Amino acid sequence: VDFSRQMLEQARRRAVRHSWANVEFCHCDIAEYRWPSAVDAVLSTFAITLSPDFDAVIGRGARALNPHGRLVILDLKYPEGWPDWLVRLAARLNRPFAVTLDLGERHPWESIAKHMRSAAWAQYYGGAVYVARGMSFRTATD
Repeated sequence: VDFSRQMLEQARRRAVRHSWANVEFCHCDIAEYRWPSAVDAVLSTFAITLSPDFDAVIGRGARALNPHGRLVILDLKYPEGWPDWLVRLAARLNRPFAVTLDLGERHPWESIAKHMRSAAWAQYYGGAVYVARGMSFRTATD
């Protein structure tokens, strides 16, 4: 799911190159996406923080997961401990990708902890990048 047709086309090419037959593509705003009833996994790379409705998106994605399904997010975060000038420079360099300083107030890893079980997250690159994951609350009898 992506709002950018160019990103979807790039993803389609990658799926063809790797012979991934279990991937679907949808051009829309993730906040308006209608999740299928049975999803094995959700992966968001450098995108979920851009949605002001990220908490609701994560909640809907978590509810759509099959039993033992996983949701994983790779994204940028405000790097604590960095000098202010360096944080501002990094944000400016990433501005073409819609990165702004106010996105640092969004914490999707907290949403994963709220909506999922076995939630965990780790920081990389001096705290500027994180990977967060969680597992579905659903069981095989749900």
